[in-house]
Amino acid sequence: MQVADKIKPCFPLFAEPEYQNIFESKRAYEERHPKEKVQEVFEWTTTQEYQDLNFKREALTVNAAKACQPLGAALCGLGFEKTMVYIHGSQGCVAYFRTYFNRHFKEPIAFIADSMTEDAAVFGGQKNVHEGLQNATKLYDAKMIAVCTTCIAEVIGDDLGAFIGNARKEGYVDKDFPIPYANTPSFVGSHITGWDNMFEGVAKYFTLKEMEGKAPGSNGKINIVPGFETYLGNYRVIKRYMTEMGVDYSYLCDPEEVLDTPATGEYAMYAGGTTIDEVKDAPNAITTFLLQSTTLEKSKKYIENTWNHEVPKLSIPMGVEWTDAFLMKVSEVTGKAVPASITKERGRLIDMMTDSHQWLHGKKMAVFGDPDFVMGLVKFMLELGIEPTHIVCNNSNKRWEKAMKKVLEESPYGIHAKLYPGCDLWHLRSLCFTDKPDFVIGSSLGKFIQRDTLHKGPEFEVPLIRMGFPIFDRHHLHRMTTLGYEGGMYILTTLTNAVLERLDEQTKLLGKTDYNFDLVR
Repeated sequence: MQVADKIKPCFPLFAEPEYQNIFESKRAYEERHPKEKVQEVFEWTTTQEYQDLNFKREALTVNAAKACQPLGAALCGLGFEKTMVYIHGSQGCVAYFRTYFNRHFKEPIAFIADSMTEDAAVFGGQKNVHEGLQNATKLYDAKMIAVCTTCIAEVIGDDLGAFIGNARKEGYVDKDFPIPYANTPSFVGSHITGWDNMFEGVAKYFTLKEMEGKAPGSNGKINIVPGFETYLGNYRVIKRYMTEMGVDYSYLCDPEEVLDTPATGEYAMYAGGTTIDEVKDAPNAITTFLLQSTTLEKSKKYIENTWNHEVPKLSIPMGVEWTDAFLMKVSEVTGKAVPASITKERGRLIDMMTDSHQWLHGKKMAVFGDPDFVMGLVKFMLELGIEPTHIVCNNSNKRWEKAMKKVLEESPYGIHAKLYPGCDLWHLRSLCFTDKPDFVIGSSLGKFIQRDTLHKGPEFEVPLIRMGFPIFDRHHLHRMTTLGYEGGMYILTTLTNAVLERLDEQTKLLGKTDYNFDLVR
C-alpha cells in the first residue's frame, strides 16, 4: 500500500500484486474477451491481409498525426508583440490548445475564449464576441488581439468580421484597437492551414489598405516568415545567420521568447514578438522568404499580389544543399556575402557526416510529420545515405507529393521509398509490420507503433526517433534546431546515436551477443 514516506509513481506501483489482482478482477467484471482471443486478433492486424483492408478505409482516421486549424492560428498569434490570442468557440477548445502547447513547450500558454455554449450555437455568438473583446481589452493589457474560430462558430456560420465591426460601433472595443482575425474551421485543413490563414489575416489587417507609398526594397530589409515552427532553435539559428551576414531583416511572427521565458519569480504573459510597426513596414522589404513554402499558400499569394514581392522559390533550409540554396539566395538579394564563420560551420557538418556515414549508410527509416518538415528531413536523410522507406504525411497536398517525388528520384537512396499522402499512423503501423524499417522518425504520437511492434516480438520492434511536433514524452527537444547547418548537426547526432543505442541494445547479453558490445564505435 502507499504510505506517506514511500510514495511510488504509477510505474512501478501498478506492477505490484494487489494492483494486478484488481486489474484481473476488473477484466472479469467487464466480461472482456479472453487474452488468447485478443492476441489472435492482434496477430491478424500485423498481416498483409489486414493491411490490404486497412488501406481501403474511407470514413475513419486513426491517429492522423495532425492538429486542427485554430491550434496553428493560435501559434501564429503568439508570435506578435503583446498579442492576446482569442478563440471564438467553446471553452473546451481553448483548453485543448493550451494543454497541447503546454505539454510540448513546458510553458504556461495564454489563450482566451469567449466560451460559446448551447444558446450561442442556436442564436449565434455575436454576444460572446462583444463581451469577450470588451473583457479582453480591459484585463490583459494587450497591444493586439488575434481572433480565430473553432468548429461551433464555423458550423453555424458566424460572421466574425461583422461581429468585430459591430463591437467597435457599439463601443465594446475602441475603434482603433488592432483585432486581426482568421476563419479557421477545425473540420478542414490542419494546424498548418490555420497558421497560414492567421498570418494572412494579420498581414491584411495592417497592410491591405495601407499600401500607398509602399515600395519593395525601400527599407533595405528582407522579411522571413517561419510558418508553423515549434523548434525554438530554428528561430535562433536563422537570426544568427542574418546577424553574421550583416543582413537587416524582419522576422514576421516570432514566438521564440514567449515560448521560452526564464524563471525569474514573476510571470510574464508577453515576451518578444514581431512588432506592429514591423508588420506595417513589411511591404517595403526587398522580398519575403517563406521558410515552409509548400504550406503557406495564402500568405504567398497575398505577399506576391499585394506587397508585390517576388518570393524566392526555395525549399525549407534543412540539410546541406537546401541550406546552401537559402543562404546563397539571401546573399544574392541583399548583396551581403556569406561570412567565414558560417562557411566553417558548414565544413563542420560535412566533417560530422563523414565521421558517421558508416553507421547511417543504408539504414532504412520510415518518416511521418508535417509536409515541409518531412520533405526537408527526407532530403537530408538522402544526403546521409539513409534510405527512406515509408513517408507518411496526413496533411499534405498534390504539390507537396509532386515535389517529394522529385526529391526521391534525384537520389539513388530514394528509389525504393513510397509516399503515403493523406494516410495516418494506423496505416504506418501496418507498414511497419509487413515491410519493417530499422527506425521510424516522427513525433511522440509514433510511440505506440514501437510498443505494438515490440509486442509481436523483439525482432519486430521498430524504435521511434522523436522529431517533429508534438513531443510530449521527452523534455527540452523543442529547444533544439533542425534548420541550417546547426540543425543538420542536431539531426545527424540524433540519428547516429539512435542507431548506436539500438546496436548496444541488441548486443548487450553477456556471453550471447556481447561479441559486438564494443567500447569504441
